[in-house]
This record gives sequence, C-alpha cells and structure tokens, in this order.
Amino acid sequence: MNDDIQSRLLQLRSQLQKAAYAYYVMDNPIMEDSVYDKLYRELEGLEKEYPLLITSDSPTQRVGDRPASQFVSVKHNIPLYSLANAFDFEELQQWEQKWQRVLEGEIPTHSGYVCELKIDGSAIALTYENGLLVRGTTRGDGVTGEEITQNIRTIRTIPLRLNLDNPPPIVEVRGESFLPLDTFDQINLEREKAGENLFANPRNAAAGTLRQLDSRIVAERKLDFFAYTLHIPNADNFELPTTQWEALELLQKMGFRVNPNRDLCADLQAVQNYFETWDEKRKKLPYLTDGAVVKLNDFPLQRELGFTQKFPRWAIALKYAAEEAPTVVKDIIVNVGRTGAVTPMAVMEPVQLAGTTVQRATLHNEDRVKELDIRVGDTVVIRKAGEIIPEVLRVLPELRPTKTIAYKMPETCPECGSTLIRPQDEAVLRCVNSSCPAILRGSLVHWASRNALDIQGLGEKNVILLLEHGLIKSIADIYSLTIKQIMELPRMGQRSAEKLVGAIAESKSQDYARVIYGLGIRFVGKVNAEILTQNFPTLEQLQTANFAKLQGVYGIGEEIAQSVVDWFRVEANQQLIETLKNAGLTFEQNQAAPTQTNSNITGKTFVITGTLPTLKRSEAAEKIKAAGGKVTNSVSKKTDYLLAGENAGSKLEKAKKLSIQELSEAQLLELLDKTT
Repeated sequence: MNDDIQSRLLQLRSQLQKAAYAYYVMDNPIMEDSVYDKLYRELEGLEKEYPLLITSDSPTQRVGDRPASQFVSVKHNIPLYSLANAFDFEELQQWEQKWQRVLEGEIPTHSGYVCELKIDGSAIALTYENGLLVRGTTRGDGVTGEEITQNIRTIRTIPLRLNLDNPPPIVEVRGESFLPLDTFDQINLEREKAGENLFANPRNAAAGTLRQLDSRIVAERKLDFFAYTLHIPNADNFELPTTQWEALELLQKMGFRVNPNRDLCADLQAVQNYFETWDEKRKKLPYLTDGAVVKLNDFPLQRELGFTQKFPRWAIALKYAAEEAPTVVKDIIVNVGRTGAVTPMAVMEPVQLAGTTVQRATLHNEDRVKELDIRVGDTVVIRKAGEIIPEVLRVLPELRPTKTIAYKMPETCPECGSTLIRPQDEAVLRCVNSSCPAILRGSLVHWASRNALDIQGLGEKNVILLLEHGLIKSIADIYSLTIKQIMELPRMGQRSAEKLVGAIAESKSQDYARVIYGLGIRFVGKVNAEILTQNFPTLEQLQTANFAKLQGVYGIGEEIAQSVVDWFRVEANQQLIETLKNAGLTFEQNQAAPTQTNSNITGKTFVITGTLPTLKRSEAAEKIKAAGGKVTNSVSKKTDYLLAGENAGSKLEKAKKLSIQELSEAQLLELLDKTT
C-alpha cells in the first residue's frame, strides 16, 4: 500500500481534529468552514477507497451506521457519587466545619476552593485506553450505568483521541452532557409540529437523547459536554495534577471543553461572592445552571477526607432557589396531536424565566385543569427550577377578575367537530375520527418524516398545501400524486414537483420496519417497529398475531400488544394497507438466504466488540450473516461467540463470566473459510 496515502490520512485526521478542538472546545476557529468541509470530503474519499485504513478515532467515525438493539448495564470503574446540597451561606459554613472536624487535628492550610457552575444536564463517564475513547456510560445509580459509547461518540466536544503524545494507559473522565437552550427550543418546536409530547426541560431531553438507540438521532440533537473530573489510576511516566484547578487545565489540554466560568476562591466568602454574581449572570448563559459546585482544590486533602456512604466530603452543591414568577393567563387552548390526544395549553403574558421568554405552558389533561381551577384572566405563579416548559405552580384566586368562568374542556374536536372521548383508565381526551384534519395532518407529516418513509420535500408546509387543495385525503393518496397536480400548487414549479414525485417513488423501497413505524400505530415507536418486524417477518404474520403472541415478544408490553391488535381490527386501516401494497410498498422483512453453509456459523449468535485488525465491524457482521449466523449487540447466555478486537471492554468481561467462546478476527476468517 502506498505510504503516501497512509501519511495523507494521518495528516488529514490531525488537521481536522485540531480544527474541531479549536472550534468546539476553545471557541476560536482556526479554519474556514469551506476548508474544513473540503478536507473532510477528501478524508471520506480516501477512507472509502482504502477501508482497511479506517481508524476508530477518525472524524468520519462519530456516527454509527446502525442503531443499537439495546443498552447493556455495566459497572463503573470508579463510582459516580452525587453531591450533598447547601442552599445558603450558613449551610455552606456548616459543611466546611464538618469536613474540618473529620481531620481530628490542626486544620491544614490549603489552596482554597474551586467553584464551577452546576450544569443542569446528564452526567456521563468516559474511559480512554492508550488515548482512545473505548467506553461511555450513563451515570445510572452511580455504581452501574448503561453503556452508550456509540451515542457519546457523536458529541463534538468529546475527543475520540486524547490530545497527548504519550497518554496514560487508562484515563477516566467525568462530565455533564447537556442541550444548549436554542437547540432544546428547536427540538420542542419540531415535536410540537409533529404532535408529539414536548420535553419538560433540557435535562430530561439530554437524558432521553443519550438513551436513543439510533446514534444518528443523537447526532442531530447536537448535545454538548463539559468535563469536570479526571482520574488516572496508573501513570508511572505521567505527571499527575495535584489540584482540581490543574486537573481542569489538563482536561482542556487533552481536548475537552471545560466550563470557562470557573473560579479559584481563597475562602468561603469568595465562594459566596462567586455564587451571588452568577445568580443574575446565569440567566444570559446559553445553557441552564441551577447552582455552583464547590470543591476543595487540593487533591491530597480530598483523598484524606474521602467519602460518606453517599457523598464526597470535599465537595458540595450550592443551589439557587427555584425561580417563580407571576403572569396572567390570556387564553386556554387545546392542541390535537396525530394520535388524537387533545392537550390543553395555557397561553400567558410573556414572562422571563432563567433567561428565556415563556408564553405557553401545557396543562396536561382535564384532571389538572379541574385541580387548578384555572381560568382565562387568572394570575398564576409559574415555576421553573431549571425548566423551559414551566409548571403552573398555583393560581392566585385573590387576584381573579370578577365574572370569570371556570374553564371546561371541549366536548367536540376543535378541528373536525367530532365528539371527544376519554378512554377508560386514561386522563386524556381523544378525537377518534381518523379523517380529522389534525390527525391526518400529523399522520402525513409522521409518514414522511426522516425515521419513517423519509420523503424529502414533504414537510408540514407542503402537507398543509396538499390538504388545502384537496389533493390528498389519506397516506395512500401520496402515491397517486402527479407532477402536473403538484406544479399547479402555489410556489411549486416543475423542478420542485419532479423532486417531490421522485422522493415519493423512492420511499416505496424503504424497509418493512420503517413502513410499520410510519403507520403511526399508537405506542409503536421506531425501535418497537423493528422488534415487531424481526419477530413477524411478513405483514400477514403481524396482522394475525394475537395479543398473547405479541406480548410474548421481548420488548413488547401489554400496551403495545393491545394497540397493534386494535389497529389491525379497524377496517379503514386494512383498506389502507391494501392500497399501500398495491402502490408497491414493502410489507415483509428482507431476509436474504445465506450464500454459504457452515455448522459452525449457521444459526449461531455472534456479538462483535472492539477494533478489529482489518475488518470494520459492519463488514464482519455482513460476513457472519452471509454464512447464516446472527449478530446481536449485547452479550447474553444465548450468545455463541464473541468476536473481540482491540479495546474490547465490558462485553469481553461479561462473555468471560458466561464462558462464551471468544474469537479473534483470524479465527473468524478461518471458520468462514470452512464454509461450503
């Protein structure tokens, strides 16, 4: 192989990694976007031409090709402890006196306290081996978490390779992943348009994003990350930091983003000054913070103080009081989602909370409306302890205008006039008219969405345009649209019409799981759709499956099973399926027969982990499947072989405990050579 090619690949990766560090971590770009894109495309092209030279730390490898099937619970190498809380200066002083008493002697001199803003996000743990990221996990209960390495790799402020010439063998990094406020607002705006439930706050959104099985969704949501703790267990030839301040500087040198709004405080009074200063300034930050984390700066003193059963003695969280603000309810409206759920919403006079303007708050359901006795014209107190979607804490009846009327949920759908029903054991009113414009609009947008049929150009605006002009009345009508019909619509020329019709035609080749997800069966998300289609490879099998058979599938609970049974009982849905079949859509699992047979491979279950010497994991998986084997993401008693490469991690440990046979790439290839 040409040495010049290998040298160019190394050069491109180095240049792109430096540019990403400058842009994402230091906020000081060193390269024009157009130059970065040009270099990135060159790297992509070379790696496509020479796939054996792809490395796990390449900038092109941040997003995985395939969704994970599930997450595996793993034990943290170092526990992630929570922090004790203080809410005022007196409690902060009590904490200081407590740690001083633990020392049982003369209070040592120390180099003060490090204060960092407490980010309202989701804690994660990272493990690097020889400078390469090998594992990322959620906090979980602090002792065990879920391995989400594939999702962690999508976060641009987390380096895939440490920026060190001679990194220690093992580096453990702790930090907080979070959603910037503008990103969070955009996600909720898109969810509202799609008739989906809104995320209550950025913290919940960040946690939910990290647990997405498809890393492509995680990449789209643009999570950010601040590193705050560093552990290096074995570092014979590496100079370790002796203070928290030095550790933060080292983390930044390694390639991490650390919070720039930190301070080294000589005493508690300086800590209090820092805390009070940021109480107002934090409202202008692009992310949410609900307090400050205060740590003793000296590592030797931290080690001497140690931990209680729950908390480190040398650190505490100083929390801001939950924000509350009064505002006036201007209107109470209802929103009809694609599932027919009717959600009441309070429209309020704009009010500033945590640096954002709040004008709307969901009232959840009829029961909550009655409990609050909320009325148009009421003055309400809304609270946002780090939340964007506010909670109506209480109504102030003493400020209620005269002659107000208690709000009553509508009895008919505001979109179609159909009678609303409230299913037994539910708190939500629903429109059950499948022809309701709101349900149809939401269903069409969902059908065309990226995770479903992925019809480019059929967003909400064009869906509304088609509905208003009577060109479509159901999902099936999409497939009878002509270029001429679309060209006659406002703002739609021939080129746009051709592109849309072409995208609709392309959607017919989408796989069976996407089609089932696109149908919008209640409770059936993308992952559930994949599970269903794997277990019921044809539509006929899925249609005729009874409740017991559906519920017997791992990952399909009672709610989903009943919803699937109910959906297929509806005659209109059966007619829709027939029309879509006639249009040419796929309603069966694509199961290519093995091209080879081998008793060592056929019917066996493989798990692949680590970096293989020559094959990409996706290539190894295809070879196994072609020989009749199955590839899953998690190790269990049903696993026959573990194909392990470099930096195999926790899956290898679990396989050893279960006495599962381990294979190297060479051993796998040897098995494959025996196929006949």
